[in-house]
Amino acid sequence: MLLDVLSGKMKLGAHYKESKCVFCVWSPHAQKMSVRLLSKPERFIPMQKDERGYWHATIEDVSPGTLYSYNLDGERERPDPASFFQPDGVHKPSQVIDHNTFNWQDKDWKGIPLPEMIMYEIHIGTFTPKGTFDAASSRIDDLKKLGINAIEIMPVAQFPGERNWGYDGVYPYAVQNSYGRPEGLKMFVNECHRKGLAVILDVVYNHLGPEGNYLWDYGPYFTDHYKTPWGQAINYDGPYSNAVREYFIENALYWFRHFHIDALRLDAIHGIYDMSAQPFLSNLSERVAEFSREQGRKYYLVAESDLNNSLAAKPVHCGGYGLDGLWCDDFHHSVHSLLSGESNGYYIDFGTVAHLAKALNEGFVYSGQYSIFRKRNHGNSSADLPASSLVVFSQNHDQVGNRLRGERLSGLVSFEALKLAAGTVLLSPYIPLLFMGEEYGETAPFLYFVSHSDPRLIQGVQQGRRKEFESLDWFEEFPDPQSTDTFTKSRLQWEKRNQGSNMTLLNFYRELIHLRKTVPSLSHPERDCCSIGSEAGKKIITIQRWKDSSHTLIILNFNKTDITIGNPAGGKKWEKVLVSSDEIWDGPGSSLPSSIAADEEVLIRAKSFALYRKNGE
Repeated sequence: MLLDVLSGKMKLGAHYKESKCVFCVWSPHAQKMSVRLLSKPERFIPMQKDERGYWHATIEDVSPGTLYSYNLDGERERPDPASFFQPDGVHKPSQVIDHNTFNWQDKDWKGIPLPEMIMYEIHIGTFTPKGTFDAASSRIDDLKKLGINAIEIMPVAQFPGERNWGYDGVYPYAVQNSYGRPEGLKMFVNECHRKGLAVILDVVYNHLGPEGNYLWDYGPYFTDHYKTPWGQAINYDGPYSNAVREYFIENALYWFRHFHIDALRLDAIHGIYDMSAQPFLSNLSERVAEFSREQGRKYYLVAESDLNNSLAAKPVHCGGYGLDGLWCDDFHHSVHSLLSGESNGYYIDFGTVAHLAKALNEGFVYSGQYSIFRKRNHGNSSADLPASSLVVFSQNHDQVGNRLRGERLSGLVSFEALKLAAGTVLLSPYIPLLFMGEEYGETAPFLYFVSHSDPRLIQGVQQGRRKEFESLDWFEEFPDPQSTDTFTKSRLQWEKRNQGSNMTLLNFYRELIHLRKTVPSLSHPERDCCSIGSEAGKKIITIQRWKDSSHTLIILNFNKTDITIGNPAGGKKWEKVLVSSDEIWDGPGSSLPSSIAADEEVLIRAKSFALYRKNGE
């Protein structure tokens, strides 16, 4: 470890081993740098600077748990920008962490292949009443019973205060202190792996939050050449950008290496501005691929992007960024607008069966067409991407939390429509993602919340949210992000999953996930083995999927009324597997026959779907 730190690429942070600690920080313009150890007795240790602007010091007799900070030019004392833990928050000293002693029990863990993942997004702070890693661990069995095999955690990098979505993080290497110590996250991952679940961590490489952001003092981490929606952009292509890139690339490897994270979800890569010939994202994917080869198993990068740019998921040698997957917002917008009838904001670009049919067939709906919302042409085609590179959903933290009242789909549409949304996502040829509580129809909102300490910053957040909602034609008063009540209202109500229609919906999701995992034609996300048909006038979509001898037919009715249609796959006989409107699922009942013969007409209930399997399987 120590030789690795001192040779080749400098690894930032405080690396402890056997009572010795190597400290490394990048600050190219500083003239002097020292480590202040807040131990007894307190010590100031001068650091040495190399030709690349990295300062380092190897210090004997340092214990894990020692608090420390850096003194820059004898004038400013700051926490470590690559701190592994901030026990007292963003403004206080950093702490030495020993990453070598945790008792990992996942030696034989090989991960879950991305095409096989059933993802489930959680926010640690609102997932349980206690809002800690330890409390989240107690719910792993519930998710496993549901059929989930990949838990995606919203960002846990240290942010100011105790309440935040995580996208205001200012210490990318430090685990949020209100969620638990680094060992708490390791225990959570260890328990997930022990029970067969992968862990995906959401990371933010497009900006840092405003409060407690001391990178400004260390060096040119930011640039004035670009602006992001969240403030000044990170310097990925200007002078000194090599070290900035290394800071974030090493961060990705840090989560894989020390916390055994299986995949990273890269937040809003459209906010990563980089005009260089070798983009940061392609460098990142190459380094992660190299790390995967060294470890003998695959680690994944999945990104969120507002650009509908398929290049992000194409190989580097083909001019792409080499990422393994992309969130597909167009799929969500197509489902949501059809079910809710909403047409404000970006939903103005969606709302027809044709939109969803294209999303099911290709992924991106906008692949170069004119967008009314954006007032320009938008996107390029994702039709040649593997289906296993697109993640789809009917809800997630953004689409729920960025609403005025934080309403989940359960507060916007009928119970029958909730089941239709579940079937559309889980039976699609893409990788499905659920948002915590979705599986039982959670009604608690998921609101936007913060706990900043600067009154001017708090006011700025409040004003920013107001402007955002006004742009979506929402003019009502909104919940105060700074209020503790806003946070507590967003906690899951776990007891609901065992009551009435909530329990029925939970069992319905469980059955759908079981079918997806066990029926070959449903468990292989392959676009070449999928055929999409639609009837715009009737708001009907049919999906045929096949794999070897397994052949399934899905009929989706987005109409508000019952519809009679002919056998959409004439010439074949199909056996009924599941109908969402059946009384067993608290539906109005169904007259669908147990089998459909060629050219036979069938009645599909309003806002429902039916799953059939080819006779003889």
